[in-house]
Amino acid sequence: MTTMEPVRVRFAPSPTGRVHLGSARTALYDYLIARKTGGQFILRIEDTDRKRFVEGAEDELIQGLKWLGIQWDEGPDVGGPYGPYRQSERKEIYLEHAEKLIESGKAYYCFCSPTRLSEIREQQQLNKENPHYDGFCRDLPLAEAKARVANGESHVIRFKTPHDGATVVHDLLRGEISIDNKQLDDSILVKSDGWALYHLAAMVDDHLMKITHVIRGSEWLPTFPIHSMLYRAFGWQEPIWVHLSVFLKPSGKGKMSKREAAELNLTGHSIFLKDMEELGYLPDGINNWIALMGWSLDDHTEYFSMQDLIQAFDINRLNPSPAAINFSKLDHFNGLHIRNLPLDELAERLLPYFKSAGLNADLETIKKIAPIIQERLVTLDECVEKAGFFFHADIQYESDQLVGKGLTAEQSLAILTDCETILNGLENISPLTAEDPLREYVEGSGYKPGQVFGILRVAVTGQVVSPPLFESMEIIGRKLVMERIEAAKKFLQELV
Repeated sequence: MTTMEPVRVRFAPSPTGRVHLGSARTALYDYLIARKTGGQFILRIEDTDRKRFVEGAEDELIQGLKWLGIQWDEGPDVGGPYGPYRQSERKEIYLEHAEKLIESGKAYYCFCSPTRLSEIREQQQLNKENPHYDGFCRDLPLAEAKARVANGESHVIRFKTPHDGATVVHDLLRGEISIDNKQLDDSILVKSDGWALYHLAAMVDDHLMKITHVIRGSEWLPTFPIHSMLYRAFGWQEPIWVHLSVFLKPSGKGKMSKREAAELNLTGHSIFLKDMEELGYLPDGINNWIALMGWSLDDHTEYFSMQDLIQAFDINRLNPSPAAINFSKLDHFNGLHIRNLPLDELAERLLPYFKSAGLNADLETIKKIAPIIQERLVTLDECVEKAGFFFHADIQYESDQLVGKGLTAEQSLAILTDCETILNGLENISPLTAEDPLREYVEGSGYKPGQVFGILRVAVTGQVVSPPLFESMEIIGRKLVMERIEAAKKFLQELV
């Protein structure tokens, strides 16, 4: 099968925690190849590990993927022909398939107690052996084992892994991988409580849901041979296996994991989707960034919208080399995507950030602000720092900012008074009406432009750095501009 044929791919997370970048990238690649080939993308929730289940994790997952613009064709919330799409609702399907393996001699009932297994592990450690099941129940007569099961004896179901020879598996990115079967354990397929483990459940689901490509993280490489063996034990055609590259820490040293999240928060970054939304990142910026951590179109194209990615994506151009998480790159892409937003859409996206900062912002004013801050934003949340002054009831001044550089408070007050006189003489305040007379004043005053406009900027905005001054004054409005200048004059008078 080539990637030009319609594929069926699945993203199958466990609701055991927050949605992070690694999961988002896997889902994105699934989505891209499905859309590129006219195939189907399935969301399946692997929720059989009830001990690690986290309430609300599935909702956060679904909301996060939808926020990224990733939509599935089949799943627990939309249904489909191969449901149910939660593994907790498929228990009997797995037990039925486990019984088939037992009947064909590919699996067996194991009655060993936790105490016996613990003693075996301890002895193996003393002998410096890799911990493994010793096969005590492997060759029990099936009739005897079934009788013990019927009598209610506690048991698990194990896969009867071949002990001789080697197993060769094929990964699309890494080619053939050969494993000595002696290194493999008789993995548990069904626990004593009747719940199937990932090894069995995921393989059964992938087959029944007609998955053509299994795209997943490289953490599954150690158990990849078991999964391939299970397909062969059932006599099924294997999917194309794709194990993605590892994410490294920003330093490039060591694998990135959820444990580093707290440390990252101290630098204002996060690996979790929900946090990244709150930090002001755009879905398109994140998609662009994570798509290129493991895939590339060529050696120079970097900017991609979602539609660009769908058009360009080729599974054969995935790269297995580890990729360090580079937040500077994320900022770069996010800034690019902000600058490509239509202004009305940018304004709508900025409104929640002003609101969450407690500012009485309105969409019409933000639409006026958007054109003068769009080029300056790296993340959406920066709008509060750069343009919150538009919505402040009062401006707080600092003497070291309002007093011009190299000037006294008295000189600064005189400059501000002169500016006030000029602005008072104008019918309205705008770049067209205010800039020329103020620049003429600067030229005749003997002061530097930075001194005059610096004082006026702080008086009007309360900030040393702001969007363009004359455009800002027009948006603020004549009345409020003059009120702020008057307040700044009073502040300077107290310093004189």
